[in-house]
Amino acid sequence: MESSELYNVKQQFFLGAFKTLADLPLPEAESEDYIPILFYKARALIALGDSTAVSSLIPTDSENLALKSVAALAKYTSGADASDAALEELRDLAVEIEGDDADATDREKGWVRVVAGTAFARASEVEEALETLGVASSTENLEAVAVIVQIYLSIHRPDLARKEFERAKQWAEDDLLLQLIEASIGLATGKDGYSDCNSFYTEQLANPSLSSPHLLTARGVTRLLRGEIPEAKSDFEEAVSQQGGHEDAETLAASVVAAGLGGGKKTDAEQLWSRLATTFPTHPLVVDVNSKADLFDELAAKFDIPPLAVPTTA
Repeated sequence: MESSELYNVKQQFFLGAFKTLADLPLPEAESEDYIPILFYKARALIALGDSTAVSSLIPTDSENLALKSVAALAKYTSGADASDAALEELRDLAVEIEGDDADATDREKGWVRVVAGTAFARASEVEEALETLGVASSTENLEAVAVIVQIYLSIHRPDLARKEFERAKQWAEDDLLLQLIEASIGLATGKDGYSDCNSFYTEQLANPSLSSPHLLTARGVTRLLRGEIPEAKSDFEEAVSQQGGHEDAETLAASVVAAGLGGGKKTDAEQLWSRLATTFPTHPLVVDVNSKADLFDELAAKFDIPPLAVPTTA
């Protein structure tokens, strides 16, 4: 049974309170919670875009497979030349945990699968990610299910995401992560007019001990989809405030959409868009809009404008 400290660390990680975890002091190295909390703290740093901090946090000579996997994920997300090598390292670790002599607990093996599956999904290796996460074997690792659901939603297969969630309900406890999975599906599908996911995000944000820009942005998106533009903008502004005035990709992208729908100054939306396209050029919204712009230019180039008709005199 896990300690209350580890339980709280996991809850904060699932709800996107990454800054809180990044600032959290680690327990003593002899503590049973040392490796699990180090694992989630390192993942929080990666989520904040501070992958380089992970290398100083995790000892290079660590033999723990879970810590080695998250160190490899940090290398991959850093965008350095070692990204391909990091993926290969994760593939090796995913194979190693399947061996009978793997020096890892079942929990640590599950963490390796989640981390490796996350990296493969980010590399657009969807089939490899799903296989690693255990789709074929009907995994009973709820963290793996959460990543599987996100992958299905990202490839526009909410039916498969819902199927995975319904299967998980048969064996998983009704805990916060299961509710978060359901909220994610509701946000992607618009079930019940986004009321369920909006209620979930609002309930979690009412916790005075939780500070999560990620949750604020998620609720802002539900409000945006419900046509509550001023309320959505308020959530996005608060999310930026909690990040010290620095926008992450998801908040900035949502702010762009809100500015375009809010009836404000056109220049505001254009400035936000320029910032998003410059700072996060690989964001899906930027990639999608740019591809459509290129397609428009391509089609326009093929269109011959007929000469203007010249009136004739009788």
